[in-house]
Amino acid sequence: MPDVIDLDDPSDVRLTDYVALRDSSLRKHLEAERGLFIAEGEKVIRRAIEAGYRPRSFMLAPRWLDSLRDVVGDAPVYRVSEATAEAVSGFHVHRGALASLYRETRHTMADLLAMRRLMVCEEIVDHTNVGAILRNAAGLGWDGVLLAPRCADPLYRRAIKTSMGAVFSLPWARLDDWRTAVPTLQRAGFTVVALALRDDAVDVADFAARVEPAQRLAVLLGTEGAGLSTRWIDQADVAVRIPMRAGIDSLNVAAASAIAGYALGRPTAPATLAP
Repeated sequence: MPDVIDLDDPSDVRLTDYVALRDSSLRKHLEAERGLFIAEGEKVIRRAIEAGYRPRSFMLAPRWLDSLRDVVGDAPVYRVSEATAEAVSGFHVHRGALASLYRETRHTMADLLAMRRLMVCEEIVDHTNVGAILRNAAGLGWDGVLLAPRCADPLYRRAIKTSMGAVFSLPWARLDDWRTAVPTLQRAGFTVVALALRDDAVDVADFAARVEPAQRLAVLLGTEGAGLSTRWIDQADVAVRIPMRAGIDSLNVAAASAIAGYALGRPTAPATLAP
C-alpha cells in the first residue's frame, strides 16, 4: 500500500476527481474529459476493482484504510475527515469511502448481439432507473443490457450505487443507432418485445407461456413518463403489458423491468462475455 496522504484543504488539486458529485452536468463533462468514474462505499469499490477497473486514487475516511488495504495497489490514498469529504463532494459521504477509477468501454453492441436475452433501454435518463435495470437484469439471469445513446450513464455514481455493482459484471453497451436498433436485433435472431401500454398488447404472462427456453428475446423498455417511442413499438414483433389494478396505468420502468425480466426469463444460466 502506498503512503497515505493526509489532506484537509477541499480545494487541493489532488481531490479534483471528487468535486461536486451531485452535479450531474459537471460530472458528465469532468468524467468524460478525464476518463474516470467514481465508486462509493467499500462493497462497490471492491467489486469495481475485482472486475478489473484500475483505480486512479482513493479518498477515504480513516476508518476505511484497513478494510480496503488489499485492493488499493499503487494508487494514491488521500485520508480526509468527513467534513473535508463533504466539502469536496457536495454531500455527506456516509460510507466514508470513495474511489476514482479509469473508465473503460468493455463491450459493443455487436458483442451483445451474440447473447440470448437482452433488456434494451430507450432514452431512460434517470441514473437510478438505469442502475436498477442493470441490477434486475443481472439478478434475474439476463445476459446484458443495451442502452440508447441518450440513456443515463451506467458508470455515474448513483447508477453504480443503485446497481450494487452489477454494472461491473453484467455486459452492457450503447446502441450503434437508435433508428435501426430494432431491425438490427431482429436480423440477429431476436424476438423483439415492446413493453408498452397499448390496447392490443398481450398480457406478459400469456406471452411468457409461449416463449421457448432457447428463444432469443430482446425486451424494449421506454423512457420515464412517455414510455417507448411509437417507432420502436411499431417495429417490435409483439407488444406486451403488465396488467394493472386500482386505476394505476403503469409501474416505474425499473419495477416493470423486474416483472418482465422474471416472467420472460429462462431457467438456464446466462451466457457470459469476458471483461
